[in-house]
Amino acid sequence: MSDLEHTPDEPEFDPLAARDQALPDAPEPALSLSKELASETVDSTPPAEEPAELFQSWSRPEAVPPTRIPHLGHLCLLIPLGLIGLFCASVLLMIALRFHLFGVATMDDAVKEVHYILGSEAIIYLVTFALSIVIYPLFWNKGFFAGIQWRGAAALRLGWRIPALSLGCCSLALLDEIFLPGPEHAPIDDIFRTPGAAWLLFAFGVTLAPFFEEIFFRGFLLPALATAWDWASERFTGKRPSPLDANGHPQWSIQAMVIASIATSLPFALMHAEQTGHSFGPFLLLIAVSLILCVVRLKTRSLAASTMVHACYNFMIFSFMMIGTGGFRHLDKM
Repeated sequence: MSDLEHTPDEPEFDPLAARDQALPDAPEPALSLSKELASETVDSTPPAEEPAELFQSWSRPEAVPPTRIPHLGHLCLLIPLGLIGLFCASVLLMIALRFHLFGVATMDDAVKEVHYILGSEAIIYLVTFALSIVIYPLFWNKGFFAGIQWRGAAALRLGWRIPALSLGCCSLALLDEIFLPGPEHAPIDDIFRTPGAAWLLFAFGVTLAPFFEEIFFRGFLLPALATAWDWASERFTGKRPSPLDANGHPQWSIQAMVIASIATSLPFALMHAEQTGHSFGPFLLLIAVSLILCVVRLKTRSLAASTMVHACYNFMIFSFMMIGTGGFRHLDKM
Protein backbone atom coordinates (compact mmCIF):
# COMPACT_ATOMS: atom_id res chain seq x y z
CA MET A 1 0.00 0.00 0.00
CA SER A 2 1.34 3.41 -0.87
CA ASP A 3 2.16 5.89 1.86
CA LEU A 4 0.18 8.58 0.03
CA GLU A 5 -3.14 6.55 0.24
CA HIS A 6 -5.67 7.51 2.96
CA THR A 7 -5.89 5.12 5.90
CA PRO A 8 -9.49 4.75 7.21
CA ASP A 9 -8.37 3.90 10.78
CA GLU A 10 -6.87 7.39 11.29
CA PRO A 11 -9.51 10.09 11.84
CA GLU A 12 -9.43 12.93 9.35
CA PHE A 13 -8.42 16.33 10.74
CA ASP A 14 -11.10 19.00 10.48
CA PRO A 15 -9.76 22.52 11.25
CA LEU A 16 -13.26 23.99 11.71
CA ALA A 17 -14.17 21.38 14.25
CA ALA A 18 -10.93 21.95 16.13
CA ARG A 19 -11.72 25.64 16.30
CA ASP A 20 -15.10 24.99 17.96
CA GLN A 21 -13.70 22.67 20.58
CA ALA A 22 -13.32 24.16 24.06
CA LEU A 23 -9.77 24.83 25.12
CA PRO A 24 -8.61 23.52 28.49
CA ASP A 25 -8.79 25.87 31.43
CA ALA A 26 -5.73 28.14 31.72
CA PRO A 27 -4.86 30.66 34.42
CA GLU A 28 -5.40 34.30 33.66
CA PRO A 29 -2.07 35.95 34.26
CA ALA A 30 -3.16 39.57 34.34
CA LEU A 31 -6.22 38.93 36.48
CA SER A 32 -4.38 36.67 38.91
CA LEU A 33 -1.56 39.19 39.25
CA SER A 34 -3.97 42.01 39.97
CA LYS A 35 -5.73 39.92 42.60
CA GLU A 36 -2.48 39.09 44.30
CA LEU A 37 -1.45 42.74 44.36
CA ALA A 38 -4.83 43.72 45.71
CA SER A 39 -4.59 41.15 48.48
CA GLU A 40 -1.25 42.45 49.67
CA THR A 41 -1.08 45.25 52.20
CA VAL A 42 0.63 48.31 50.71
CA ASP A 43 3.26 49.83 53.00
CA SER A 44 3.40 53.58 52.46
CA THR A 45 6.47 54.04 54.67
CA PRO A 46 9.45 55.14 52.47
CA PRO A 47 12.54 52.96 52.69
CA ALA A 48 15.21 54.16 55.08
CA GLU A 49 18.10 56.02 53.44
CA GLU A 50 21.42 54.26 53.42
CA PRO A 51 24.19 55.89 55.42
CA ALA A 52 25.89 58.47 53.21
CA GLU A 53 29.36 57.61 54.39
CA LEU A 54 28.86 53.90 53.62
CA PHE A 55 28.06 54.36 49.93
CA GLN A 56 29.86 57.71 49.38
CA SER A 57 32.57 56.18 47.24
CA TRP A 58 30.25 54.85 44.51
CA SER A 59 26.92 56.65 44.75
CA ARG A 60 28.10 60.25 45.23
CA PRO A 61 31.89 60.69 44.91
CA GLU A 62 33.41 63.33 47.13
CA ALA A 63 34.49 66.45 45.23
CA VAL A 64 38.27 66.86 45.32
CA PRO A 65 39.44 70.49 45.06
CA PRO A 66 41.90 71.23 42.26
CA THR A 67 45.60 71.32 43.11
CA ARG A 68 46.77 74.90 42.71
CA ILE A 69 50.50 75.37 42.17
CA PRO A 70 52.69 76.85 43.33
CA HIS A 71 51.24 77.17 46.85
CA LEU A 72 52.79 78.15 50.20
CA GLY A 73 54.27 74.70 50.69
CA HIS A 74 56.14 74.98 47.41
CA LEU A 75 57.30 78.45 48.40
CA CYS A 76 58.65 77.14 51.72
CA LEU A 77 60.56 74.45 49.84
CA LEU A 78 62.67 77.21 48.30
CA ILE A 79 64.17 77.97 51.73
CA PRO A 80 66.23 74.77 52.11
CA LEU A 81 67.16 74.94 48.41
CA GLY A 82 68.38 78.50 48.90
CA LEU A 83 70.35 77.46 51.98
CA ILE A 84 72.13 74.84 49.90
CA GLY A 85 72.96 77.54 47.38
CA LEU A 86 74.24 79.78 50.20
CA PHE A 87 76.45 76.98 51.48
CA CYS A 88 77.95 76.41 48.03
CA ALA A 89 78.58 80.15 47.62
CA SER A 90 80.28 80.31 51.04
CA VAL A 91 82.59 77.41 50.19
CA LEU A 92 83.60 78.97 46.88
CA LEU A 93 84.06 82.33 48.58
CA MET A 94 86.51 80.82 51.08
CA ILE A 95 88.40 79.13 48.28
CA ALA A 96 88.63 82.43 46.38
CA LEU A 97 89.90 84.24 49.49
CA ARG A 98 92.43 81.47 50.07
CA PHE A 99 93.96 82.12 46.65
CA HIS A 100 93.54 85.94 46.88
CA LEU A 101 91.34 86.03 43.79
CA PHE A 102 91.06 89.59 42.36
CA GLY A 103 93.56 90.67 45.00
CA VAL A 104 91.11 90.16 47.88
CA ALA A 105 92.33 88.33 51.01
CA THR A 106 89.87 89.27 53.78
CA MET A 107 86.12 89.04 54.23
CA ASP A 108 85.87 92.80 54.90
CA ASP A 109 87.33 93.51 51.48
CA ALA A 110 85.19 90.82 49.83
CA VAL A 111 81.89 92.42 50.86
CA LYS A 112 82.94 95.59 49.03
CA GLU A 113 84.39 93.99 45.90
CA VAL A 114 81.96 93.76 42.98
CA HIS A 115 83.26 90.41 41.73
CA TYR A 116 82.65 88.78 45.10
CA ILE A 117 79.28 90.46 45.61
CA LEU A 118 77.83 89.55 42.24
CA GLY A 119 79.63 86.22 42.11
CA SER A 120 78.14 85.08 45.42
CA GLU A 121 74.65 86.13 44.35
CA ALA A 122 75.04 84.34 41.02
CA ILE A 123 76.13 81.10 42.70
CA ILE A 124 73.19 81.18 45.13
CA TYR A 125 70.77 81.84 42.27
CA LEU A 126 72.20 79.18 39.96
CA VAL A 127 72.42 76.40 42.57
CA THR A 128 68.88 77.08 43.82
CA PHE A 129 67.59 77.17 40.26
CA ALA A 130 69.35 73.91 39.30
CA LEU A 131 67.86 72.12 42.30
CA SER A 132 64.43 73.59 41.59
CA ILE A 133 64.17 72.36 38.01
CA VAL A 134 64.93 68.85 39.28
CA ILE A 135 62.83 68.71 42.48
CA TYR A 136 59.65 70.66 41.72
CA PRO A 137 58.53 68.53 38.74
CA LEU A 138 58.43 65.57 41.15
CA PHE A 139 55.63 67.33 43.07
CA TRP A 140 53.88 69.05 40.17
CA ASN A 141 53.84 66.26 37.58
CA LYS A 142 54.82 68.90 35.04
CA GLY A 143 57.96 70.77 34.06
CA PHE A 144 59.37 73.57 36.19
CA PHE A 145 58.69 76.33 33.66
CA ALA A 146 55.18 75.02 33.04
CA GLY A 147 54.48 75.09 36.77
CA ILE A 148 55.52 78.73 37.20
CA GLN A 149 53.68 79.79 34.01
CA TRP A 150 56.74 80.94 32.10
CA ARG A 151 54.91 81.02 28.73
CA GLY A 152 57.60 82.64 26.63
CA ALA A 153 55.50 82.63 23.47
CA ALA A 154 52.82 84.71 25.19
CA ALA A 155 55.47 87.26 26.19
CA LEU A 156 56.78 87.54 22.64
CA ARG A 157 53.28 88.28 21.36
CA LEU A 158 53.25 91.48 23.44
CA GLY A 159 55.75 93.03 21.03
CA TRP A 160 56.13 96.79 21.48
CA ARG A 161 54.13 96.78 24.71
CA ILE A 162 57.12 95.47 26.68
CA PRO A 163 59.46 98.42 25.93
CA ALA A 164 56.50 100.78 26.31
CA LEU A 165 55.81 99.49 29.83
CA SER A 166 59.50 99.68 30.64
CA LEU A 167 59.62 103.27 29.43
CA GLY A 168 56.64 104.03 31.66
CA CYS A 169 58.55 102.63 34.65
CA CYS A 170 61.53 104.82 33.70
CA SER A 171 59.22 107.84 33.63
CA LEU A 172 58.13 107.02 37.17
CA ALA A 173 61.79 106.79 38.17
CA LEU A 174 62.44 110.24 36.69
CA LEU A 175 59.47 111.77 38.50
CA ASP A 176 60.54 110.09 41.71
CA GLU A 177 64.05 111.54 41.35
CA ILE A 178 62.60 115.02 40.88
CA PHE A 179 60.03 115.05 43.69
CA LEU A 180 61.42 112.45 46.11
CA PRO A 181 65.18 112.26 45.47
CA GLY A 182 67.33 109.69 47.18
CA PRO A 183 70.41 110.40 49.31
CA GLU A 184 73.43 112.14 47.88
CA HIS A 185 75.60 109.10 48.48
CA ALA A 186 73.80 105.75 48.41
CA PRO A 187 75.51 102.45 49.25
CA ILE A 188 75.11 101.26 45.67
CA ASP A 189 77.34 104.12 44.54
CA ASP A 190 80.27 102.39 46.23
CA ILE A 191 80.05 99.61 43.65
CA PHE A 192 80.41 102.07 40.77
CA ARG A 193 84.02 102.85 41.60
CA THR A 194 85.55 101.69 38.32
CA PRO A 195 84.26 101.40 34.75
CA GLY A 196 84.80 97.64 34.86
CA ALA A 197 82.63 97.29 37.95
CA ALA A 198 79.92 99.43 36.36
CA TRP A 199 79.87 97.33 33.19
CA LEU A 200 79.77 94.12 35.24
CA LEU A 201 76.82 95.44 37.25
CA PHE A 202 75.15 96.49 33.99
CA ALA A 203 75.42 92.94 32.60
CA PHE A 204 74.24 91.35 35.84
CA GLY A 205 71.33 93.79 36.18
CA VAL A 206 69.81 92.99 32.80
CA THR A 207 70.31 89.20 32.82
CA LEU A 208 70.57 87.15 36.02
CA ALA A 209 69.03 89.67 38.44
CA PRO A 210 65.64 90.17 36.71
CA PHE A 211 65.39 86.49 35.75
CA PHE A 212 65.84 85.08 39.25
CA GLU A 213 64.04 87.90 41.04
CA GLU A 214 60.98 87.35 38.88
CA ILE A 215 61.07 83.60 39.49
CA PHE A 216 60.97 84.15 43.23
CA PHE A 217 58.65 87.15 43.56
CA ARG A 218 56.26 86.75 40.63
CA GLY A 219 56.80 83.03 39.97
CA PHE A 220 56.42 81.72 43.52
CA LEU A 221 55.50 84.41 46.06
CA LEU A 222 52.72 86.14 44.11
CA PRO A 223 50.75 83.00 43.09
CA ALA A 224 51.32 81.35 46.48
CA LEU A 225 49.84 84.35 48.32
CA ALA A 226 46.92 84.64 45.90
CA THR A 227 46.13 80.94 46.30
CA ALA A 228 46.42 81.18 50.09
CA TRP A 229 43.98 84.11 50.17
CA ASP A 230 41.41 82.32 48.02
CA TRP A 231 41.84 79.11 50.02
CA ALA A 232 41.21 80.95 53.31
CA SER A 233 38.20 82.76 51.81
CA GLU A 234 36.72 79.46 50.59
CA ARG A 235 37.05 77.93 54.05
CA PHE A 236 35.39 80.95 55.66
CA THR A 237 32.50 81.37 53.20
CA GLY A 238 32.04 77.76 52.08
CA LYS A 239 32.46 78.76 48.44
CA ARG A 240 33.69 76.11 46.04
CA PRO A 241 37.15 76.72 44.54
CA SER A 242 37.33 77.94 40.98
CA PRO A 243 38.33 75.31 38.42
CA LEU A 244 41.76 75.39 36.84
CA ASP A 245 42.11 77.06 33.46
CA ALA A 246 42.77 75.26 30.21
CA ASN A 247 46.50 75.07 30.99
CA GLY A 248 45.95 73.64 34.47
CA HIS A 249 46.71 76.88 36.33
CA PRO A 250 44.63 78.45 39.12
CA GLN A 251 42.13 81.22 38.51
CA TRP A 252 42.29 83.72 41.37
CA SER A 253 39.72 86.21 42.53
CA ILE A 254 40.28 89.94 42.00
CA GLN A 255 40.64 90.47 45.73
CA ALA A 256 43.27 87.75 46.00
CA MET A 257 45.32 89.22 43.16
CA VAL A 258 45.23 92.73 44.64
CA ILE A 259 46.21 91.60 48.13
CA ALA A 260 48.94 89.29 46.80
CA SER A 261 50.39 92.03 44.57
CA ILE A 262 50.71 94.45 47.49
CA ALA A 263 52.14 91.75 49.76
CA THR A 264 54.66 90.79 47.07
CA SER A 265 55.78 94.35 46.38
CA LEU A 266 56.70 95.16 49.98
CA PRO A 267 59.49 92.55 50.35
CA PHE A 268 60.61 93.29 46.79
CA ALA A 269 61.18 96.93 47.74
CA LEU A 270 62.76 96.01 51.09
CA MET A 271 65.28 93.74 49.34
CA HIS A 272 66.61 96.74 47.38
CA ALA A 273 66.19 99.27 50.19
CA GLU A 274 69.72 98.82 51.52
CA GLN A 275 71.20 99.73 48.16
CA THR A 276 69.38 103.08 48.22
CA GLY A 277 70.10 103.89 51.87
CA HIS A 278 66.51 103.07 52.99
CA SER A 279 65.29 106.38 51.60
CA PHE A 280 61.55 106.87 51.13
CA GLY A 281 61.55 108.03 47.50
CA PRO A 282 63.36 105.03 45.96
CA PHE A 283 61.42 102.69 48.25
CA LEU A 284 58.12 104.08 46.96
CA LEU A 285 59.39 103.78 43.38
CA LEU A 286 60.31 100.12 43.87
CA ILE A 287 56.82 99.37 45.18
CA ALA A 288 55.25 101.06 42.14
CA VAL A 289 57.49 99.19 39.71
CA SER A 290 56.77 95.91 41.47
CA LEU A 291 53.02 96.50 41.25
CA ILE A 292 53.36 97.07 37.51
CA LEU A 293 55.30 93.82 37.16
CA CYS A 294 52.62 92.00 39.16
CA VAL A 295 49.90 93.35 36.87
CA VAL A 296 51.85 92.22 33.81
CA ARG A 297 52.34 88.76 35.28
CA LEU A 298 48.67 88.35 36.24
CA LYS A 299 47.21 89.95 33.12
CA THR A 300 49.27 87.96 30.62
CA ARG A 301 49.53 84.78 32.71
CA SER A 302 53.19 84.82 31.66
CA LEU A 303 56.20 85.06 33.97
CA ALA A 304 58.36 85.61 30.91
CA ALA A 305 56.43 88.83 30.21
CA SER A 306 57.16 90.37 33.63
CA THR A 307 60.79 89.20 33.37
CA MET A 308 61.21 90.93 30.02
CA VAL A 309 59.66 94.15 31.32
CA HIS A 310 61.94 93.98 34.38
CA ALA A 311 65.05 93.36 32.28
CA CYS A 312 64.11 96.08 29.79
CA TYR A 313 63.52 98.57 32.62
CA ASN A 314 66.93 97.82 34.14
CA PHE A 315 68.51 98.13 30.70
CA MET A 316 67.04 101.59 30.21
CA ILE A 317 68.14 102.77 33.68
CA PHE A 318 71.70 101.55 33.17
CA SER A 319 71.74 102.97 29.64
CA PHE A 320 70.83 106.43 30.91
CA MET A 321 73.60 106.13 33.52
CA MET A 322 76.06 105.01 30.86
CA ILE A 323 75.17 107.91 28.56
CA GLY A 324 75.35 110.40 31.42
CA THR A 325 78.83 109.26 32.46
CA GLY A 326 80.31 108.89 28.98
CA GLY A 327 80.37 105.11 28.96
CA PHE A 328 81.04 104.90 32.72
CA ARG A 329 84.31 106.81 32.27
CA HIS A 330 83.20 109.78 34.37
CA LEU A 331 81.52 108.11 37.32
CA ASP A 332 81.79 111.33 39.36
CA LYS A 333 78.84 112.67 37.34
CA MET A 334 76.46 110.11 38.79
